[in-house]
Amino acid sequence: MSSTSFIHGFHAITARLRLGAKSVHELYCDNARADPRMRDLVKLAEGLQLRVLQVDARRLDGMAPPGRHQGVVARVDALRRQVALDDLLDDLKEPPLLLVLDGVQDPHNLGACLRVADAAGCHAVIAPKDRAVGLSAAVIKVASGAADSVPYIAVTNLARTLRELKERSIWVVGADSEANEALYAAELPVALAWVLGAEGEGMRRLTRETCDQLVKIPMLGLVESLNVSVASGIVLFEARRRRSSGS
Repeated sequence: MSSTSFIHGFHAITARLRLGAKSVHELYCDNARADPRMRDLVKLAEGLQLRVLQVDARRLDGMAPPGRHQGVVARVDALRRQVALDDLLDDLKEPPLLLVLDGVQDPHNLGACLRVADAAGCHAVIAPKDRAVGLSAAVIKVASGAADSVPYIAVTNLARTLRELKERSIWVVGADSEANEALYAAELPVALAWVLGAEGEGMRRLTRETCDQLVKIPMLGLVESLNVSVASGIVLFEARRRRSSGS
């Protein structure tokens, strides 16, 4: 019997219903809400023959963070089994585009990174098992469905994983504000693993030293750094732009 968990929020639940409705057991709705957004979600769930339960807010608060669930919680199965990195890479039909996060601990940042990865067609997000937030309910909510569509692979030893990627001819590039080479001037191969560091601390020393190349995102204003999800979007979409243009 598969284990279940709760996800919450309109975006996360709507995305799960569209991606894997059979993995959803019940939908719990705040009986005090009857606005159009709630009615649309209930209509979608009932159209999929999903059991919808009207409950009070206190019960929802026991399933998800109080005040954060938006009045909707769903009990679900894990949509995908654990994905092995080697299996994923072996099955790809195009050069890999990967996002490696070295110790991101803020759930909102990880959720936003997953959304960016999904939008850019990134094949997987890789992170260490330790010093990282993991796929918590808050991450899944912020990811708005991307936690189901983009494989999230937690590894025991990040530096070793990066070396294994290099053995597969995947170029490992770190985004580092102290790098000498600018992103838009850098020559980059097609098969890429972009590495970004944690909030405030950046990449760890061993991670930085394992990279094949370090580049910086040009900063033209007064701010000194970008949120990790914003930086992820810049480098991933630059990689996609180069693929589409052949440059």
